[in-house]
Amino acid sequence: MPYFRQVFHIYVAKFVPTFSGWGQNGDKKLKTINKKAMITKNIVWDHRGRTKTGAEGPVEIRVYHNGERFYINTGIKVRGRELRDGIIVGRQDADVLNERLSIVSERVMKAVNRCIEQGIPIDVAEIKKQVYNIGQTDTHNRTAMIEWMTEQVPLLNIKEGTRRRYWVLLKRMREYGSLSAWGDLSVENIYRFDAWLHRLTKAQSNGDIQAGHERVTIGDAAVYNYHRTLGALLKRAVKFGIITASPYERLRGEFRKGVTESVEFLSEEEIAAIESLHPMEGTQMAMARDLFVFQIYTGLAYADTQAFDISDYKNVGGRWVNTGNRIKTGVPYVSQLMPQAVEVLERYGMQTPKVNNVQYNMSLKVIQQALGIKTRLHSHLGRHTFGTRMQALGAKLENVQRMMGHRDIRMTQRYAKVLAESVRDDFSMIENKLKNKKLIKLNGGG
Repeated sequence: MPYFRQVFHIYVAKFVPTFSGWGQNGDKKLKTINKKAMITKNIVWDHRGRTKTGAEGPVEIRVYHNGERFYINTGIKVRGRELRDGIIVGRQDADVLNERLSIVSERVMKAVNRCIEQGIPIDVAEIKKQVYNIGQTDTHNRTAMIEWMTEQVPLLNIKEGTRRRYWVLLKRMREYGSLSAWGDLSVENIYRFDAWLHRLTKAQSNGDIQAGHERVTIGDAAVYNYHRTLGALLKRAVKFGIITASPYERLRGEFRKGVTESVEFLSEEEIAAIESLHPMEGTQMAMARDLFVFQIYTGLAYADTQAFDISDYKNVGGRWVNTGNRIKTGVPYVSQLMPQAVEVLERYGMQTPKVNNVQYNMSLKVIQQALGIKTRLHSHLGRHTFGTRMQALGAKLENVQRMMGHRDIRMTQRYAKVLAESVRDDFSMIENKLKNKKLIKLNGGG
């Protein structure tokens, strides 16, 4: 497998005696010269050649010394064509990755030179410990693990929405305080972290100031996401040889996502009120209103709306149809654009409105207050409303599952349960009205 490289020459001075002639007393005259022991460092790509064509492979540091070569994984992955002369190019995150590469390279050479100066063999495992601040340095650095994770998050090849989840995890770990160093990793401490997470309220978790959220703890699904994210980072640490095993390997199946039993959705009257709202074109409010209506008629999650591309759809008999995969889960789904969704796209040149998620939710809150809607509007409510409407209008449960891109049909069954509860509520309302009508007649009313 070809690789690109950048070569550095580092010289370590060794002073040796050399014969330079005879002295006046017949003694050998010695002088000291500087014999340079050369170390060569290359930046290489996937020296084992295991990466599939077109895929991202590891960027490594190769060190030559005394006829031996050593490889240190930098934790950076790029495609082969994106590494030229030891510099990462052709990527939006190239500056970040090159800065990281420079830091790791400097640390590696410091560790190698330390071994040579002390006259000890170069040990790749020990160098990794020094480069990533683990092992012996834990006694001096109580935040070594979080520091390493903080360096890794910008390097992950993930969507920005997913990256924010990693930043939130690191914030929680700092707040917890007892999961900062590599030495803190244990099954027992993961259990303690889990218990601490379950005590977090919704207000603490996301800064939500909704009434009552200061008393409501976050659910199993939110806690599960924290564990899944931490597990992914620790799996990465195992891959780089920083730790030998992750505590989560002994906890498989222990932390479950769970399924939220109830979902909120909008009534037909509330949907009509939102559709009748026409803010000034080009404003954040108008884009939020249009994107929300688009979600109501497509069932697409926020992340999928922002990655929407009309070229993915085929015009079949006058209808736009697509079979794709959800951004968040990768689960296949089937999408057909209803006329109301196409109407939104036409206003934006057959694109979806591009709105920051935070600004989107803030605008939806303003719309909610302006229209006097009791249900809290948020970026996922349009999707919930779509799923509930599809079942209410007679779509088969299995088909709704495919429309929504649900991995587990239990997620789809929540909408049927909500509808059943709504039907029971209507029965109770009618029963009460009939009862009241009968009482009026008994009392001699009209």
